[in-house]
Amino acid sequence: MLLAYTSLTLRAFASIGRSLSGRSTLRVHATFVQMVNVGVNSLPTVGLACLFMGLVLAMQSAGQLAQLGATERVADLVSFAMLREIGPLITAVVVIGRSGSSITAELGTMKVSEEIEALEVMAIDPVRYLVVPRLLAMVIMMPCLTIIGEALGLFGGWLLGVNSLSLDPLLYITRSLQAVDLKDLYTGLFKSLVFGFLIGSIACTYGMEVRDGAEGVGRNTTRSVVSCLLAMLGMDAILTAIFFFAT
Repeated sequence: MLLAYTSLTLRAFASIGRSLSGRSTLRVHATFVQMVNVGVNSLPTVGLACLFMGLVLAMQSAGQLAQLGATERVADLVSFAMLREIGPLITAVVVIGRSGSSITAELGTMKVSEEIEALEVMAIDPVRYLVVPRLLAMVIMMPCLTIIGEALGLFGGWLLGVNSLSLDPLLYITRSLQAVDLKDLYTGLFKSLVFGFLIGSIACTYGMEVRDGAEGVGRNTTRSVVSCLLAMLGMDAILTAIFFFAT
């Protein structure tokens, strides 16, 4: 599967390069359709998940910080954690479960129904026609979803801090802004960009490599979700280490 993943990724990059150089046409409409499927349709789930995570993070940290007499630092912890780690991570997990599995199942169904072979017979590159729009949509929409998810996570922390911890609303916002800088925002967005590429490329690879009919579709969809989760968590650890030692 690693060989198939490498081959498909290189073919996708080559197809994008040809489109940018004008030697082939990028399927813009198909890319926008996939952006709606991947991003817009995932927005309610991502928003709720990040909102709840902001509430949970504020509740968990408030108990420990209250023992130190530093309850106001809940704002610092929630804002830093959401921007650097929790926001990109939760967004990626939701997108893997909802959109990554959908991409694998869709391409796998096309594979077993011989639609992909039909494209090849018509001299249409299936990577350019099917994979590139989904990969681009995933890479473009992941940072957008992450920004919205982070905003809702911060709002969840603010709600709990103001209503349950009796913190001043303006003080909470001020401490949140002081606790982070643009570097923290860029770190989370870069992570989401890498996560989007991993999810899109792995999901497409498993979809294009489906065998054995409907049973193979289900099997590869499960493998796709597991592989995306492991790759995303591993890459998160690597990027966190790089950013940590670089600063």
